[in-house]
Amino acid sequence: MGSTADKIKGTANEIAGKAKQDIGEATDSPKLKGEGAMQEAKGRGQKAMGDVKQAAKDAANAVADAANRKL
Repeated sequence: MGSTADKIKGTANEIAGKAKQDIGEATDSPKLKGEGAMQEAKGRGQKAMGDVKQAAKDAANAVADAANRKL
């Protein structure tokens, strides 16, 4: 999966997790609040993975550009 896809899925999971937490709060459901917190954390992790992939891609492109300039 690419960096953009990771970031999109991460954002979706963060939003869904926050919504679950809000619903859990409104309905006094500790289970739903917990599930929401876990899903939100999963989303943050996915977004972080997307950032790492993007940074690696940028670094590889920078190395390739530098190598091409020396040819």
